[in-house]
Amino acid sequence: MYDYAVIGGGIVGLSTAWQLRQRQPGKSIVVLEKEGHLAAHQTGHNSGVIHAGIYYEPGSLKAKLCRRGVQSTLRFCKDNDIHFEQCGKLIVATTRQEHERMLELHQRALENGIDVELLDEAQLRITEPNITGIGAILSGTTGIVDFAAVARTMAARFVDLGGEILTGTEVLDLVESRDCVTITTTAGNTLEAGCLIACAGLMADRVAQLMDIDIDFRIVPYRGEYYRLPEAQAGIVRHLIYPVPEPGLPFLGVHLTRMIDGSVTVGPNAVQGWKREGYGRLNFSVKDVWDMLSFPGFWRVTADNLAVGLAEYRNSLWKPGYLKRVQKYCPSVQLADLQPHPAGIRAQAVMRDGTLIHDFLFAETSRSLHVCNAPSPAATSAIPIGEHICDTILDKFRHD
Repeated sequence: MYDYAVIGGGIVGLSTAWQLRQRQPGKSIVVLEKEGHLAAHQTGHNSGVIHAGIYYEPGSLKAKLCRRGVQSTLRFCKDNDIHFEQCGKLIVATTRQEHERMLELHQRALENGIDVELLDEAQLRITEPNITGIGAILSGTTGIVDFAAVARTMAARFVDLGGEILTGTEVLDLVESRDCVTITTTAGNTLEAGCLIACAGLMADRVAQLMDIDIDFRIVPYRGEYYRLPEAQAGIVRHLIYPVPEPGLPFLGVHLTRMIDGSVTVGPNAVQGWKREGYGRLNFSVKDVWDMLSFPGFWRVTADNLAVGLAEYRNSLWKPGYLKRVQKYCPSVQLADLQPHPAGIRAQAVMRDGTLIHDFLFAETSRSLHVCNAPSPAATSAIPIGEHICDTILDKFRHD
């Protein structure tokens, strides 16, 4: 029997396992990952941005963990020779209405203790000659990295400390007793753990249901579609370029992102996904669609955001519409510049009443802790999230 089992080989699960192993060196810990390799889903399909924490509600767990996560991530990269760059980010306002929201966002950044600077139109033009706007927020601490590489390094450190990782091991059933959790995996294999930690991302709700937890949310997938600029356009910007986000939406809009490999991506949009792990253009899962259509929260959130959703679909199918969103602040990008790039999937937790969950959400049983929602910037915050989970687990089982 293992002392601890962690479900999920993404960056949150690996950060948790690695830190738990450091704090519990005499305990046996195993990570279970259903795919054949680690960081297969959200960790390996994100923008690679180390977020500063500008957007988040002051005092929220997300804001606190993100601010700590920036420094933790940079320190981990330095300690493990992982290439990163603090290129900074500009949030660009192109209309008076956006400028007003930008000033509110600037105030929020200050309340969160983020080092930011306001630029006027002339300063913006000097800072980024190819970007058009009437003002911008400059965040100098924002950076870029390959989070899949960070996750793999965490996994290697975990194994170096005596931890065990089982890939190709999907969890099919969970049964909790007074002394342990019995885990049934693929091929009918079973193992036992004194404590279960679930960091299942896109499958968070289903893993919680395996434990018979009475949850009032479901994971609804949203596809983020990207384009990549040609190599000749790789120097078009020196910073990451973001629009001022729309109020009430969890998505940050189509932006220009410098990647750690030297390329520049455009995106993402946010369209309804019909398969939780569907990264291609045509993806459909009967099970995933049924889970959505049978959940009242899906219909409510869809109705509340119908106009936005239809606009996103239109621009997904009609590239000139997508281009127009970019040319709003970067008019030099042309239609031929939008080259194919892999999509990502956002695991959005939605409540039964249609409320989008913007902060972290956890659920517990006597012998388990489930990370039910780990929203962006979960990759940036992975180390303090793992620390928070370890604190919770060790406090929970301090007398065990």
